[in-house]
Amino acid sequence: MTPWSAQLLPTATNMVRLDHTHVLSTFHQYKASAPARVRIGLANTICLALEVHAQLEEEIFYPAVREVAPELVVDSAAEHQQMREAIARLRRCDAEDPDHEEQLMALMRLVMHHVADEETLVLPAAERLLPGRLGEIGLQMTRRRIALVAPRSGEIALNLGRAASGNKLLLAGGAVAALGLLMLGRRAGWQAMRSASRD
Repeated sequence: MTPWSAQLLPTATNMVRLDHTHVLSTFHQYKASAPARVRIGLANTICLALEVHAQLEEEIFYPAVREVAPELVVDSAAEHQQMREAIARLRRCDAEDPDHEEQLMALMRLVMHHVADEETLVLPAAERLLPGRLGEIGLQMTRRRIALVAPRSGEIALNLGRAASGNKLLLAGGAVAALGLLMLGRRAGWQAMRSASRD
C-alpha cells in the first residue's frame, strides 16, 4: 500500500525528469556576455543541482532499478564520476577566467549525454518494471533531498540572488509579496468562516 504522501509527490521518474529540466534550463540561461556575478550564480546553481541529483540517484533510484534491471545502470556511476570531476574543474575557475565558459560547456555536454541515456532507456524501463514502487521511491528521494539541501539553503539563496538580474529579482520579490498577501487573505477568510460557524 502506497502512503498518501507518496501519491501527492512526483514519482521517482518524474522527479529525475524535473531535475534534468531544471539543470538544462539553467544551462540555457548562461550567457558569456552576462556579468560575472550572474555567470557564477548560474554555474554554482548548476553544480549544486547536479551534485544533489547524482546523490539521490546513487543512494535511492539506481539501487531500485538495479533490483529489476541491473544492466540499465551499469555506466551510471562512471558518468556521475565524470560529472563530479567536471564540476570540480568548473568550481576552480573564476568567472573572469577564459576557461570558465569552456569548463561549463564541457559539463553541459556530459550532462546532455547522461540525460539522453536516462530519458530514453532508464526512465521508461523503470516505469515499466517498477510501476507500483515509483511513488514510494519518489517520497524517499524527496525526504533525502530535503536533508541534503537544508544545510545549503543559504548557498542556494546566494546563488539565486547572483544569477537573477535586477528585473528578475524585483519580479521574484513581487511574487513573494503577492503570495504572502494571498496567504494572509486566506487565513483571514478561514478565521471569519470559523467564527461564523461558532455563532
